[in-house]
Amino acid sequence: MTRSTPRRTVLAAAIAAAAATATPAFATPRADVNSAADDSTAATEEAPVDYHGWTSGSDWRCGRPHGTRAAEYPRSGLVIGHATGTTDYTDPHTKTTATWEMATWTSPVHTPPYPASELVASWNADTPAGTWIQTEVSGTYTDGTATPWYVLGRWAAGDDDIRRTSVDDQSDGKSSIWTDTFSIDDPASGLRLASYRLRLTLYRKPGTRLTPTVWRIGAMASDIPDRFTVPASVPGEGRGVELPVPRFSQEIHKGQYPQYDNGGEAWCSPTSSTMVIQYWGRGPTAEQLAWVDAAYADPQVDHAARYTYDYQYEGCGNWPFNAAYAATYRDMNAIITRLHTLNDVEKLIRAGIPVITSQSFLATELDGAGYGTSGHLMSIIGFTQDGDVIANDPASADDAAVRHVYKRSQFETIWLRTKRYNASGQVRSGSGGVCYLYWPLRPSPAQLRALAELGIG
Repeated sequence: MTRSTPRRTVLAAAIAAAAATATPAFATPRADVNSAADDSTAATEEAPVDYHGWTSGSDWRCGRPHGTRAAEYPRSGLVIGHATGTTDYTDPHTKTTATWEMATWTSPVHTPPYPASELVASWNADTPAGTWIQTEVSGTYTDGTATPWYVLGRWAAGDDDIRRTSVDDQSDGKSSIWTDTFSIDDPASGLRLASYRLRLTLYRKPGTRLTPTVWRIGAMASDIPDRFTVPASVPGEGRGVELPVPRFSQEIHKGQYPQYDNGGEAWCSPTSSTMVIQYWGRGPTAEQLAWVDAAYADPQVDHAARYTYDYQYEGCGNWPFNAAYAATYRDMNAIITRLHTLNDVEKLIRAGIPVITSQSFLATELDGAGYGTSGHLMSIIGFTQDGDVIANDPASADDAAVRHVYKRSQFETIWLRTKRYNASGQVRSGSGGVCYLYWPLRPSPAQLRALAELGIG
């Protein structure tokens, strides 16, 4: 069985067809699709990945504020100090025009240790009613020219003031934004992103003292080599550890709330997020869940779908929107990054941190799954004594069936590869090790060490 193609893939395919290129159809399109099918990168080789975030008072003060200021209590963040002007914003999804006060903050220039072909930003923020934020990126190419300022998301925790949205049709002929991902259009040309800045714009209703608070803004820049196969890593210290992550099925929600993409297979991302949020002892209150039909089981999944929904993408699979949703809960950190091997995941699992992974595969490529997918999220919750992956896979008939054990070699390939063949023999792309990481503001010493070893703080 092949699961329906997610809108992330549909968008990429439409643009690729219009350009008449061989670019794989996915949110992170890649070049060099005609290279040999036996192309592979050893799982022990660390491909270039750099996550960099701004989170502290000193971080905020190192940026360039224009009306924003650092706030230290109860958690270090960026807030509106004074409005620097107003703007009229017409919401493309409601057609409503409203006037907003605004203030901005621009990060220092960050130069990754290597040039990047892709970048995915993520942010953690509080947006009370009457406020919202916009995140942008601008950078310098390795040829010395500059990118435009690209919008990476217009976001609010709620959906009354604006509809959270990605922005399509952003390109300068060298790079493009694919829903939530900055991508070099032709990586085979050698062009890369050498450095970048992030910009935050904080909005509030005029005449109020309201403010969003941004606790974290960061980005994962990477240049993963094209590869169809990834040899499995040797099992390490995470063997025999399984975390008590709750189990939720996306399939029991099929047909629920068509306005949020109809449940079922479209809800793998918010379902996976819900599992890990609840593992950390967080989640919506009964009052927050009151809008969900009382006949529906696991209403927290419906809630997550509503509040991760991207009205432009028309789905719940926007990676940064899922991280931002997770961070709306008390004292949570959440980022999007890439990991190098399952050994990285083992370090996190051993420290008590589950990992949500993105992968695509044919039904024949993952024994025990019973389906194929062009894009799917699941939560790694542990490893067997032999080093195989224990996953809470929401693509299961019911909650009791969510726990699966998948062969290490198969799982590592479908998660880490950047190129694959679909059922028709066409080259398509994979996520290259994309994952969601959620952890508490005050992690244990072991969790701090595990995160630090992976360059995350």
